[in-house]
Amino acid sequence: MNEYVIWHKATVTRERREKMNGHRSFVLWFTGLSGSGKSTLAHAVEEQLHQHGCRTFVFDGDNVRHGLCSDLGFGEEDRKENIRRIGEMTKLFVEAGVIAMTAFISPFREERRKVRELFGEGEFVEVYCDCSLETCEERDVKGLYAKARAGLIPNYTGISSPYEAPEDPEILVNTDDEPLEESIEKVMNYLKEHRLVE
Repeated sequence: MNEYVIWHKATVTRERREKMNGHRSFVLWFTGLSGSGKSTLAHAVEEQLHQHGCRTFVFDGDNVRHGLCSDLGFGEEDRKENIRRIGEMTKLFVEAGVIAMTAFISPFREERRKVRELFGEGEFVEVYCDCSLETCEERDVKGLYAKARAGLIPNYTGISSPYEAPEDPEILVNTDDEPLEESIEKVMNYLKEHRLVE
C-alpha cells in the first residue's frame, strides 16, 4: 500500500445510508458448480428483496467478465484475482448501503475466506448451491461441460479443476432437486431470522 494513499472518511456514513434505505447492507455470496442454479436463485432472491423495498444488486459471473474482469483468463491465479476484485467491489456496495449478491463459482475455499474477512460479523452470508455434477451437466445449455470433457476448455471446474465445497455455509440449498421456491424461502427465512431484513 502506498503511504501517500489515505482513506478519506465521508460524512455520509454507511449507517446513515442504511437508515435512509430502511434496511441493513450485507453480502449474499452464492457459490456452486456451473449449472447449480446460482444465478437463477440470486436473481429470484433479489426480486423478493426488491418487492420488500430493499436496495440490491446482483454481481453475475458472466456479466462481470464482460467488464471489470474482462482482462482475466481462467487459470488459477486469474480466478483468484477475479474473486479478489469482486470481494472488494461488494465491500464498496455494502458501504453504500446496498445488499450485494454474487453468483460466482468461486471454487477455492481460501479465496472465499479472504472475502469473508473483508466484512464484519454476520455481514457475509455464504449460500452453497449444492448440486451433483451429473445434474449440472444435464442442465448445461452452453455445452461447456462437454467441451471441457473433450479437452477443448482447460481449467474447467468440476472436470479439470477442483471445486472446494463450503464446509460450513450459512445457508445450504439442494438445487439438485429442491424447488426454486423452497430455496428462495430458505434464504429469506435466514435473512429474517438474523434480522438482516424485516
